[in-house]
Amino acid sequence: MSVAESVAALREKFSDQILSESDFRDEKTVVIAREAIHAVCLFCRDTLKFDYLVDISSVDNMGGDPRFEMVYALYSYETHQHLRLKAAVPEDARQVDSVVDIWATANWHEREVFDMMGIEFPKHPDLRRILMWEGFPFFPLRKDFPLAGKPSEMPEVAFSDRAPLAGGPFVTVPDATGTVAREPRSRDFK
Repeated sequence: MSVAESVAALREKFSDQILSESDFRDEKTVVIAREAIHAVCLFCRDTLKFDYLVDISSVDNMGGDPRFEMVYALYSYETHQHLRLKAAVPEDARQVDSVVDIWATANWHEREVFDMMGIEFPKHPDLRRILMWEGFPFFPLRKDFPLAGKPSEMPEVAFSDRAPLAGGPFVTVPDATGTVAREPRSRDFK
């Protein structure tokens, strides 16, 4: 089955939930209603054989309405086809159905979207922050988050000053002795 046939099958099954389609550089994107994400993803896996969830990401279209957009990248090992699903998420209703029960790999993807953008996934088995600490009051990948960070009231936990990199433990050092000596994990800082 080709991607065009897969999109036609989606259109036939979910005609009232398909909002638009696009084709760019031989990549198909289908924009669906937010409420249909779970059903469409289940159909994509079970019927259209998109058995691999490559990625879930989100986009902040600050100033646009709706503000957020979810992006699902799917792949079929059987047909070697890619398909992208998108769904708009309004700022006042930042909830999207979880697809962890369809693809287990969605677990960490959804946690990252929650952590960085603040989009929630009801029925997610373990929806907690994955990169920032619990209680962090901001969402760093939103466009209204300042590039320089926000001042912290907890300097021992986090700081907003520029991180000192020169000679630090996570900076490679040019060296003629080879890669092993340059790697940060191999240097002794005592």
